[in-house]
Amino acid sequence: MVKKKVAALEKVEADLVNLQYKIRRDPQSYEQEFYDQWLAYDAQRQIFISSPTTASSEDVTKFHDLIDLVAHVADLYPKVTACYPDHLKELLNQHHAALHPELREKIVGSLVLLRRKEVIDSASLLTTLFPILISTPSKTLRSLLYTKIISELRESNSKTTNHRLNRTIQTVLHNLVTSDRTSTKGMWAARITRELWRRQVWTDSKPCEVMKEACLSDNEKVVVGGVRFFLGGDKEREEIQDESSDEEIDIKKLKHIGGINKKTKKRKAAIDKAKDKVKKQERKKNAPHPLNFSALHLLHDPQGFAEQLFQKHLQNTKNRFSLDNKLLVLQLVTRLVGLHQLTIISLYSWFARYLTPKQAQVTSFLASLAQATHNLVPPDAIEPLVVKIANEFVSEASAAEVASAGINAIREVCVRQPLCMTETLLQDLVMYQRSKDKGVVMAAKGLQSLYREQYPELLQKKYRGKEASMGLKSGAVRQLKFGEQEVGGIEGIELLEQYKEELKKRRVEEALANGADPDTVMKDGEDEDGFNSDEWEVASSESDDDSDGWINVSDSEDEADNVPAAKRRKTSPPADGEEAPDLVDAEEKEKEEAAAEAARISKLATTTILTPADLAKLQELRREANIDKALGSRSKRVQEMIARHIDEGVTADDIELPAQLGKKETKEERVARAAAGKPGRDEHKSTQAIRKAKKESEGKSTTNKEKARKKNLLMVLGKAKQKNKRSLVETKKTLKMHISRSKKGGRRGNFS
Repeated sequence: MVKKKVAALEKVEADLVNLQYKIRRDPQSYEQEFYDQWLAYDAQRQIFISSPTTASSEDVTKFHDLIDLVAHVADLYPKVTACYPDHLKELLNQHHAALHPELREKIVGSLVLLRRKEVIDSASLLTTLFPILISTPSKTLRSLLYTKIISELRESNSKTTNHRLNRTIQTVLHNLVTSDRTSTKGMWAARITRELWRRQVWTDSKPCEVMKEACLSDNEKVVVGGVRFFLGGDKEREEIQDESSDEEIDIKKLKHIGGINKKTKKRKAAIDKAKDKVKKQERKKNAPHPLNFSALHLLHDPQGFAEQLFQKHLQNTKNRFSLDNKLLVLQLVTRLVGLHQLTIISLYSWFARYLTPKQAQVTSFLASLAQATHNLVPPDAIEPLVVKIANEFVSEASAAEVASAGINAIREVCVRQPLCMTETLLQDLVMYQRSKDKGVVMAAKGLQSLYREQYPELLQKKYRGKEASMGLKSGAVRQLKFGEQEVGGIEGIELLEQYKEELKKRRVEEALANGADPDTVMKDGEDEDGFNSDEWEVASSESDDDSDGWINVSDSEDEADNVPAAKRRKTSPPADGEEAPDLVDAEEKEKEEAAAEAARISKLATTTILTPADLAKLQELRREANIDKALGSRSKRVQEMIARHIDEGVTADDIELPAQLGKKETKEERVARAAAGKPGRDEHKSTQAIRKAKKESEGKSTTNKEKARKKNLLMVLGKAKQKNKRSLVETKKTLKMHISRSKKGGRRGNFS
């Protein structure tokens, strides 16, 4: 056998790899050999420190291999290699622009390796790599450093949160953004923060403050990076969670494959790895859900941030941002205003110049206006904008798409602040449901149904509908005033109170029909839902006089009930010093409204302790109410419409949605939709071949007949000859064995 000749460099490399292997096995025996290589490394380092550009390719290769050797065994000789990390840092900081790319990457990889061996700490590594990241002109080096920084921070926070390291890096990033607001260096701070937020390494408010400063930068790229973080960072985080949860592993399939195929160490290792992954997924499912708040909720001063953002990038006439970037900033400002219910009055007057059909991307401006509206915005600030949208977009001469977008935008604004609409304008807009275009009709009907539920008094009687008219007569429908909030409480408690009142009336009617005493019946039937009341002590302000241990103390309300009713005021003309009848009627009307409001609020929860029977009945009544709501009954649909876009915001597609209803598809769109449902064919294949490829891609096996067809003739030739030579007794025996195997489920049996 001819011996292979090895070049000199390959011998050196092979010797260093062999030496590294021997040192790892027996460090003490090879200490002298390592020290010799250390001296060679130090000599080469001196050459590269003095003149890195004059080194030859052989010197670069030799120094590359020596750095690799020392990095792998540095933890075995800590005294000799104590200064080794400082050598690499010095070389990288001073000459990273002049070093050979492969040598530069090897130095960075050696520093990361030293961190894995815990020779240096994470803070030392990151503070070395980060200044080079923002200063180096090399694109490949920037990409490498960015990847190493992200992976190191993820590794440091994998087991437990490293608060000290996180605070150090977050302070560095914050100072980088605020030190020079005109520089593009802040873009790297935005990229790192956004990636770590997406990976859920950082989930507190400190990253939000870093990105807040990025949004207030003077550099357009840095501002766009910060704005995109607040608008899309949470959605990216949810997508990563969905991707990790979608990676389901079929253990039964793996076991089946392992039982069918030949058992090898590789297949066994794959099954074990899959089992470990399934166990890890089960632990994640059973673990408590982390409180991952949205970045918009973690801002300390959203009012000040929104005002600064609006004044600096939108209201400032010297700003030269592109229209797309201005729209991004506007979306962030309006999201903040709508989410935190902020008040920026100058924002609404700023909108007026952009609300015209000729404005580019006008639907995005309309969506932003809807986002910036809430029930605490003064109606006087929004009413001129609603009137302008109606005048500019909604008219007989306007195109159907323009009119439907205008009416739908008005509806989105009025959902959040219904008081901004006037009666005359509403009647004109509702009349557009007689239009010939389907999109305009749907938009007008949507506006009509909104005011049927929220403010039916503004509609004419023929447009109010049956429920709204009955609600106005009975007083069930009441328009909230500006700044007024609905009184909170237990959801559905009024349903339980109504149910109890009806049950009491039914018991009294049955008692009267049977000739029994109603008081006795009500006393015996305290447990109205079939539960034993002796096991519960129910405290009520309306308790009976015979309750043991309780003393009835009369309060002002009880005394007021015993006072005789006041006489009616005579309708004689008022004398001097007396109040006018109109004023008296107004006062009496206000008192009646206050009394009606007090009667409307359920007092059941404040006067009675709810038993488990009451809670069970309350749950049942809630379910019935939800069914009624699904069938079309009016129950908190307005609040659901308002909260629909709180998390994701209003988009231009939502404004343009009615226009898409009556739009017909073109031939190209129909062809594209039809092609989307067909499998991709790189080459012409038959239907059977496509099915077969699909089956193989899903990991499904073939039948025994298909396998038999593919077998080589010589493999089955002996069996075929043997079959022909069998006697009748042997054939009978074989058939019996076949029948018995079929009954028990094959050779392995089916014992489950």
